[in-house]
Amino acid sequence: MSKNPFRYFKTSPEVIRLAVMMYVRFPLSLRNVEDLLHERGIDVCHETVRFWWNRFGPMFAAEIRRKRADKLRAWDQWQWHLDEVFVRINGVTHYLWRAVDHEGEVLEAYVTKRRDRHAALKFLRKAMKRYGQPHVIVTDRLKSYRAAMKVIGNEDKQDVGRWLNNRAENSHQPLRRRERAMLRFRRMRSLQKFAAVHSSVHNHFNLERHINDRNWFKENREIALAEWRQLAA
Repeated sequence: MSKNPFRYFKTSPEVIRLAVMMYVRFPLSLRNVEDLLHERGIDVCHETVRFWWNRFGPMFAAEIRRKRADKLRAWDQWQWHLDEVFVRINGVTHYLWRAVDHEGEVLEAYVTKRRDRHAALKFLRKAMKRYGQPHVIVTDRLKSYRAAMKVIGNEDKQDVGRWLNNRAENSHQPLRRRERAMLRFRRMRSLQKFAAVHSSVHNHFNLERHINDRNWFKENREIALAEWRQLAA
């Protein structure tokens, strides 16, 4: 029987889950979350919210990722979209690689200092280890993808086009909004941690409300919230 991760905390698990969800899911600062919790009659310091997110954010994300990875591996992974975007950390350019499936599910987020074949190879192997081999991999014209896929032996699956990779490029927008709210990242490790947690939380609550009717959206939003309230239970 696993130990209760909340056993040393006086605050209820419901409040901790709510604070972590508010900070990761929405473009809010730690002090914004503190103020919103205060309006609900919950008196906590913003540093407490920081501690909760660092302690429980990766734990919640890992549970979400494990459940969703099991489902995705059972499905036919017919197309992935890969893209990379630069992120400045203390004035130094780093690269955030992202893999997205054909339905917009963020599969993997990985931070590197370079954008070469070695970085692309490590990123691809990490994604394929968790989700298996896709039938088609859509990329931009970065030569590192082709070089890495030659090493793996699936360069024939690469598809390059002018507008084919919009799905992966658009997937960067939620993290960019969070980056502005957080006044950028100061460490590579912090960026990797937040990108991984944010991707899992975004996947969990991404209901694509723009293509579904209101009743479907409300029903599935309640299901997503109910599943969130059971994390680490």
